[in-house]
Amino acid sequence: MYEGQTYEVILQRMLDRVSNDVDKRPGSVIWDALAPAAAELAQMYIELDVNYNLSYADTATGDDLTRKTSEFGVNREPATKARRKGLFYASGDVLMDIPAGSRFSINDVNYTAVSKITTGQWTLECETAGTIGNQEFGALLPIDYINGLARAEITDLLVPGENEETDDALRARYYEAVNEPAFGGNVSDYEQFINAIDGVGATKVFPVWNGGGTVKCTIIGADWNPPSTALINDVQTKVDPVVNSGKGYGTAPIGHRVTITGVTDQPINVSTTVALEAGTTVGQVQGPIEDAISAYLLGLRQSWATQEQIIVRVALIEAAILNVSGVIDITNTMLNGSSANITLGAEEIPSLGTVAING
Repeated sequence: MYEGQTYEVILQRMLDRVSNDVDKRPGSVIWDALAPAAAELAQMYIELDVNYNLSYADTATGDDLTRKTSEFGVNREPATKARRKGLFYASGDVLMDIPAGSRFSINDVNYTAVSKITTGQWTLECETAGTIGNQEFGALLPIDYINGLARAEITDLLVPGENEETDDALRARYYEAVNEPAFGGNVSDYEQFINAIDGVGATKVFPVWNGGGTVKCTIIGADWNPPSTALINDVQTKVDPVVNSGKGYGTAPIGHRVTITGVTDQPINVSTTVALEAGTTVGQVQGPIEDAISAYLLGLRQSWATQEQIIVRVALIEAAILNVSGVIDITNTMLNGSSANITLGAEEIPSLGTVAING
């Protein structure tokens, strides 16, 4: 808005206000007097432009965006802690219980036992908020001595941890709340409430899916994979408890019988033939090609809730592979044994299966 208010423009405007019978050349008394003031005014306009942009949701960032969206009741989602399943053994495959609050570590990430699932199986909460708690699997080391414990393992991801909401995500949620107000059990009401639950990445709502008064909400985990049974049950209880379905004991309006389900995984097996640069082997490009395909499929999963159905396209997989260093051409790409695109169902998401590369 103030791009034109440069030092040179301001100084010239100030000099133009001085009578022409006064020496206004650089180095003159009047020029030397006005130049520092022009520099300060130019800096003021720069700061004014920055603050002007920070006052609008489309250009604000960081704390300024947080303050702007909070005026409409849309608050930035903080980082959340992952919840995992832990298995604890006394000897061999004999499970044993541990004291609540016991702490364990794996690769410098610590977890605390917060609740018992069944004998020898506990829910562990990561002590560090964010996605770091989703990543580790395998043997756990107890931080404090536990009598009789022979080994411990961390296994299933029950509720994915999430990083603090990004500016882009907060801005998109703000526009959704303002442009699509949630009220009385409409689609936006279900989407906004469920998406705010820890561990949920996105929601797709199917109104009247099984007759009048029925609603189905399908969710995807915050890690963009199918949600755990524990997460599905948690969302179901908060929205419409099964034992009192339709009675308004959750957030769903009285008379709405809500079913919460999770997306299903559809593995995508890829086979292709590539031409490689001289000196490059198939083994060298195998990993990078798998990473490129995984990144493409992740993008599709992240956009799942906004699409009626996902289409996995051969051309886009080939484009991803061609961006891999060392690959100069690609032919005969097949997805699940066919050269055609794969169209998934409304509640399906793609995941990477096998990748066979012919050189």
